[in-house]
Amino acid sequence: MNVPPDLRYSIDHEWVRVVGDGRVRIGITDYAQDALGVVVFVETPEVGARVESGSMFGEVESTKSVSELFAPVTGEVVAVNEELEAAPEKVNEDPYGEGWICEILTESEGDLMEAAAYQALIED
Repeated sequence: MNVPPDLRYSIDHEWVRVVGDGRVRIGITDYAQDALGVVVFVETPEVGARVESGSMFGEVESTKSVSELFAPVTGEVVAVNEELEAAPEKVNEDPYGEGWICEILTESEGDLMEAAAYQALIED
């Protein structure tokens, strides 16, 4: 599984990339998208919504199941990937790039892991 070293990870298989000015971009990991199978729908949070670390903020539906998304940080949603509405398969094709889900202006981080710790988690 691809685990980029420059990202941080949640135990719920979301990744976090710092994009600047207190903003982070969030998506699901390669491991998560692989476990889900073909993604057919992504429910993103609303821009302007406040999310709490550990709370549900969306869903990913695949041909196998529906999985809840849990916020890895606390803050305000400032952008969502609107392209996922028409092309949810981007989550499978490019989970760390064009398959991102939302951006949050952070107030605080949850329990995030470095890449090595996340790699160890998914190998267990």
